Amino acid sequence: MSSQDNEVEYRVVAVLLVAVIVLVTGFAVGLGIHKSRGAAPATQMAAPAAAPAMAAATSDDASVVVENGVVKFYFASGKADLAGGALVALGDAIAAAKAGKQLVLSGFHDATGDPAFNAELAKQRALAVRDALVGAGVAESSMELKKPEQTTGTGNDAEARRVEVMIAG
Repeated sequence: MSSQDNEVEYRVVAVLLVAVIVLVTGFAVGLGIHKSRGAAPATQMAAPAAAPAMAAATSDDASVVVENGVVKFYFASGKADLAGGALVALGDAIAAAKAGKQLVLSGFHDATGDPAFNAELAKQRALAVRDALVGAGVAESSMELKKPEQTTGTGNDAEARRVEVMIAG
């Protein structure tokens, strides 16, 4: 009789273990779906809008906007992480590069802090954008990286921490 009691206990433990695994997996998948859906609408709204460029440039968060055909990536201070929705914003540039046009990537940095560090950080930011383009199937030979420039943009340091992607005419 004691072996039958053990079988019932093992079954209960097995059912509980499977239930926990299913719940954890479902939570992880649901969280992933929620995050991916939450990022998409903001990106789709930011890509065609020209007016939010100033608002994006005034915060210290990473963002991306398309303004007059130029994709502008704004970076958080001291960071080279791309904003969500980078590939959506780069859609036209990716298509143009795959059609044989040249892309020009220009990095900018603000005047605060060490100039050498800022120039290197601007380069790393441009390389992050380049890597995203390469990951989307754009050949490196279709891109020109310009030397980082120090600028204050409109006088706002956040405006200066950017990389621009232009389609060469």
